Amino acid sequence: MKLLHATKQFLLDRGITDATIGIVLGTGLHKILDSIEVLQSLPYREIPNFPISTVEFHKGNLVYGLLAGKHVLIMQGRFHYYEGYSMQQLVFPVRVMKLLGIKSLFLTNAAGGVNLNYKKGDLVLLDDHINLQNGNPLIGHNEEELGGRFPDMSQPYSPFLNQCLKDKAASLAIELKTGVYAAVNGPNLETRAEYRYLKTIGADLVGMSTVPEVIAANHCQLACAAISIVTDECDPENLAPLNIAEIIKVAAKADEKVAILLKETIAFL
Repeated sequence: MKLLHATKQFLLDRGITDATIGIVLGTGLHKILDSIEVLQSLPYREIPNFPISTVEFHKGNLVYGLLAGKHVLIMQGRFHYYEGYSMQQLVFPVRVMKLLGIKSLFLTNAAGGVNLNYKKGDLVLLDDHINLQNGNPLIGHNEEELGGRFPDMSQPYSPFLNQCLKDKAASLAIELKTGVYAAVNGPNLETRAEYRYLKTIGADLVGMSTVPEVIAANHCQLACAAISIVTDECDPENLAPLNIAEIIKVAAKADEKVAILLKETIAFL
């Protein structure tokens, strides 16, 4: 907690005092920043105790500003287990956001579509997840100041925030599907057999992030919602080679819809 409070104080001293909404931007997603009145932008490397993004398409800035009349705090890029960070380091920013007074957290990511009804560019609202990563951010000493030892995960994604997103998507004529996200270690993409396995256990999507952040958010009673952009179709019977440039390209095309949906939902809150 000492490191968390030190980082909180550093940010308070720089005027980040009134944010109530947190946003974590995933791979290739940044369009919402065009709608922000930026009040402060800090590279992660300048923030005490923050990890540093090592993935080139994750910019690595903490942006504080106004969006739809609300003070928001945006992570322009996240951290991943495959970068070599501990689970506790991955969720450090989420816990700092909670201490700063964030009430609602919106997460975004790029994901593979295990559900073959999904197509490239689809937006999928997460209503549950499967944690297939090696660790859990709650392992070890429990910080009672944040939450209890055994947090309930029966509804990891806020029914209220999810309904707000569904309602706004409908009013904006944006198709928003729902699904279950499986988190894996990465950084390699999956084999054909692994895609078959993921489908068998009930996953609609697969990715390398988000779930540790959601676990930490539930632990500290921070309402959260997450949207995935389907960047590739994971059909094990017709699996073609894929590279990260293609994933970024697909995410960028859908980014405008994500930005509009988040902006209109946040304006409603």
